[in-house]
Amino acid sequence: MTTLKAAIVIVTVFQQNCAILFDDEEKKGVVVDPGGEVERIRAAIDQAGVRIEAIWLTHGHIDHAGGAMDLKEALGVDIIGPHEADRELLMNLETQAQMFGLPGPVRNVTPDRFLAEGETVSFAGHSFKVLHCPGHAPGHIVFYNADAKFAHVGDVLFNGSIGRTDLPGGDHAALIRSIKEKLLPLGDEIGFLCGHGPGGRFGDERRSNPFLV
Repeated sequence: MTTLKAAIVIVTVFQQNCAILFDDEEKKGVVVDPGGEVERIRAAIDQAGVRIEAIWLTHGHIDHAGGAMDLKEALGVDIIGPHEADRELLMNLETQAQMFGLPGPVRNVTPDRFLAEGETVSFAGHSFKVLHCPGHAPGHIVFYNADAKFAHVGDVLFNGSIGRTDLPGGDHAALIRSIKEKLLPLGDEIGFLCGHGPGGRFGDERRSNPFLV
C-alpha cells in the first residue's frame, strides 16, 4: 500500500490548518478546508508536487471555507462537503466576514456535492468514511481512513480541547455526543489532524482531555 501523507499550511488570522492530503507515490491528493490565503496554499501544493483532485470541506465556517471558491477556480476541481446542514453557513460567508471584521472580498461557497453520514470519498486508492459530527457546526463532518488509522476532525476535537459551540448553530451537548459516540469508539490508536493547533491521538484525548473525562 502506498503512503498517505499530509502537509499543513497555516492560514489567515485564525491560524487555521489547511491540509493537503496526498499519496506519496502517485502525488495525487485533496485540499481540506482552504480557509484563505489561496496563493500560499497553491505554493505549498506546487512545493509538494501534488496534483489536486478535489477540495474537501469539513464545515461552513469562514476560517475553513473562505478560500474555497477561489481555489476551486484556480485548480479547476470540485468542492465536496460538508453536510447539507451547513448550506446556510456557506451561503453567508460574506456576512461571517463582516461579523469578524475581516477584509474583503470573501465569497460565499456553493459545493458541487454535499456529503452524508456513511458515504465514502477517496483519492489515489485512499478511502475515507464520512462521519456527520454536529455540535461545532450543524453540518460538520469528519473524514476517517481506517487503513491509515487516521482522521481529519476539523473543529470537532482538538489536542486538549474541543470545538467552540457559541457560534450560530453550535450545540455543546451534540458536540460531546459526536466525540464520544462517533470518534472515540474508532479506537485509541487513531491519529488525528484538527483545524487549529497540533493533532494527537484519540486515546490521549479520551484519557486526559478535560472536556471528556
